Amino acid sequence: MEVLYPRCAGLDVHAAQVTACVRLAAGADVTRHQRMFTATVAGLLALGTWLHEHGCTHVAMEATGVYWKPVWHLLEAEFELVLANPMHIKQVPGRKSDVTDAVWIADLLAHGLIRPSFVPPTAVQELRDLTRTRKQLMAELARHTLRIQKTLEDANVKLTRVVSDLLGRSSRAILRALIAGETDPARLVEVTRGRLKATPAQLLEALQGHVTAHHRFMIQMHLTQIEHLEAAVHALDARLGEALPPFQQAVALLTTMPGLGETAARVLVAEIGIDMSRFPTAGHLVSWAGLCPRLHESAGKRRSTRIRPGAPWLKTTLVQAAWAATRAKGTYLQAQFLRLKGRRGPKKAIVAVAASMLTAAYFMLRNGAEYQDLGGRYLDNRDKARLTARLVRRLEGLGLTVDVRAA
Repeated sequence: MEVLYPRCAGLDVHAAQVTACVRLAAGADVTRHQRMFTATVAGLLALGTWLHEHGCTHVAMEATGVYWKPVWHLLEAEFELVLANPMHIKQVPGRKSDVTDAVWIADLLAHGLIRPSFVPPTAVQELRDLTRTRKQLMAELARHTLRIQKTLEDANVKLTRVVSDLLGRSSRAILRALIAGETDPARLVEVTRGRLKATPAQLLEALQGHVTAHHRFMIQMHLTQIEHLEAAVHALDARLGEALPPFQQAVALLTTMPGLGETAARVLVAEIGIDMSRFPTAGHLVSWAGLCPRLHESAGKRRSTRIRPGAPWLKTTLVQAAWAATRAKGTYLQAQFLRLKGRRGPKKAIVAVAASMLTAAYFMLRNGAEYQDLGGRYLDNRDKARLTARLVRRLEGLGLTVDVRAA
């Protein structure tokens, strides 16, 4: 097998140590040197010096949690680095150790058998950290909101039945009054502000409950956590505003697509970056995101077409944006969803819409162009003959005779 990189190294990275194997090929002769380094800054600097002494040009490592990131940051300016998916370079069953893992990675790299993983630039990585942390904080905030609702239901206070937002201004005023010990429904109605969807009589009936000291303590604890989380989200949004200027044009382009708001566009840029040259085609990007059917065939039989569980942060955001896009009337995305929904079901249809949105985003970012919708009739006009034949068969199946003539 042809050797592509005669002087390369494989790293087996762990939390406390890094096992390195340098592979030196001179014709048919192969020499290997192994050594262990600590995962501290001093140890990683010593690793870089050791690799330079052996004249390494390429270095490969596995994506093990977050432990690979410090190694990557210290070595990326000096070597050509390759990050491997552990699922793609599984060791041959048998004897296994850190040294054999490093040797195996070095051998695969030397022959070009490692498919590099996508590692975005540092600025995109920082933006990705901010958007992912914001999503986690919002999810935690939603959980505390549900816990308040659970406590109110336990106290037989039906506040969620008469207000649209449990964290709105009027709702918070009622919650604070309950915490302060107020139990009179009339007094609780008086602290509300603005317009509510319920009448005063409905409010009085819903707020007639049995609130104990335990309920007050639980509501206060969750409301305090919500306020802390909201402050953290506010600080995170301010930090996002500082990190966004280099990507603001890309975010503005993406928001021209139906279903993609400012927040979803930021997540999209943070997950895939703005340099589309890293993906040879739009299909490669869709495959990397795990939004296309997998290929699993054996003995001429297709085993499974389930999508892969890759890129969870990107996939969930795109699916949520796809549901929003299907509500935009007269658009191609809505027409695609309705067309597939009847044959394949809503779940597969929404994944197909998400894949179409990611494909459009690829070309928008690559060409710097705004989104141009094909229209809700595009699919029908493209397949006019097939559509006509299908509708004729449908009518004939209902017992009707159809005479098709041009308008």
